[in-house]
Amino acid sequence: MQGQIDNTKEFETKPIPALLWQYAFPAVVTQIIATVYNIVDRIFLGQCVGALAIAGLAITMPIMNIVHAFGSLVGAGASARMSIVLGRRDIKWAENILGNSMLLTFFFGALFVSTWYIFADEILGLFGASANTIAYARTYMNIVIPGMFLTTLSFNLTGLIRSSGYANKSMWILVSGALLNILLDAVFIYKLDWGIAGAAWGTTISMAFSSILAVTHFLQPKSFIRFRSHCWKPRFYIFRNILAIGISPFSMNVAASAVVALLNNQLLKYGGDNAVAANGVVNSFAPLVVMLVLGICQGMQPIAGYNYGAGKMDRLKSVYKLTMKWDVAIGCVGALLVLTIPRYLAMCFSNDADLIELCVPAFRLMLVMSPLIGFTITNSQFFQSIDKPWIAIVTSLSRQVLFLTPLIYIVPPIFESFGGSGLIGVFFSCTISDVMGAALSALLLRSQIKIFKPGYIPDEIKKFKKFTTENIN
Repeated sequence: MQGQIDNTKEFETKPIPALLWQYAFPAVVTQIIATVYNIVDRIFLGQCVGALAIAGLAITMPIMNIVHAFGSLVGAGASARMSIVLGRRDIKWAENILGNSMLLTFFFGALFVSTWYIFADEILGLFGASANTIAYARTYMNIVIPGMFLTTLSFNLTGLIRSSGYANKSMWILVSGALLNILLDAVFIYKLDWGIAGAAWGTTISMAFSSILAVTHFLQPKSFIRFRSHCWKPRFYIFRNILAIGISPFSMNVAASAVVALLNNQLLKYGGDNAVAANGVVNSFAPLVVMLVLGICQGMQPIAGYNYGAGKMDRLKSVYKLTMKWDVAIGCVGALLVLTIPRYLAMCFSNDADLIELCVPAFRLMLVMSPLIGFTITNSQFFQSIDKPWIAIVTSLSRQVLFLTPLIYIVPPIFESFGGSGLIGVFFSCTISDVMGAALSALLLRSQIKIFKPGYIPDEIKKFKKFTTENIN
């Protein structure tokens, strides 16, 4: 058992820069791979089918994000909780988290699959589907939704694999699925001419492959955290702990999906289907920036969670500061690209001249504040990692719910009243909300600055030390 505990010992002994790089690099690759699933579909559809197919796929993205939200509700919560528990050196408790996270995944998987097939057309209409795009969206989702359980299962388990000290293995599981997805898209869309159905089948099959690899890891005897008989017993305090931490990314994903639905409807109102397609193109590039930031944060998560659980606040402060520097730098690069080469970015996804021209202001106005987006996301992920879910929730929801939602209704009419374009007003709403969200995030961070003081031990950690394995068996 001692050899098993040593698997995560480096979290409290290895220098922070080397440790963050060790865990962030695989996580960044993993996030890029996750983005590839969507980008590859859009590139093939845009070049081989047309702008309406991209618009139809754009309609499905917020729906799929809601499904992913349930995956993050379980996966992110379980991963963060496992890191904290491993900081206390409790292997059995960590395995209980593994098994109970699987039970939650099965439950939510059954929930969203059944909901889709009962309310499919109503859901698509709610998220901005028009008569021209609903057929594309319905075809794609009818194939993908049954496989979305596999998607949530894969991301849940790869997060736990990373938290238990196997960062590189977590990365390669998703890399293999993404490479398979690229291959299948080329065959199904380009060679067999299956259109949007081909994109759906490629995604579903590749995620099934990744899921099988992830499950296999926890069945191997050499994995120090693995499936055992005791881990399958439902433990409601574990459900509660997982959901309490996971509610932050869940709320962020659901809010993002709801806002995208409202945003698509406003874009449809002021610019038609091409405006929705332009948003789809922007949201094909944006994840490259956001996912890089999230990848660094995921590398931070097991380090921050472990050292928080172990009461090593000096190392907690070090990993936070380094993560923030990297994430803001990534945001600066993203902003530079959208300001200088937006037309070339759009051309990667479509050869439609009108759509490309519309993408130029969309790119610049919606993503120019990428450094501030990196700042806000880092703070949200940090508070999630150290079991402060409500601060993480407010931080993550500020840009989208508190600010962007009202702004997309307030700003466009103001632009029109001054003789401008209401569509540009919709795009500019994103710029304003990013600034306001970062300002609120800074205030919340300041309110918790005591965490970084030398010798500070949070009350919840003092209580945690008293809550031993004997209490939970």
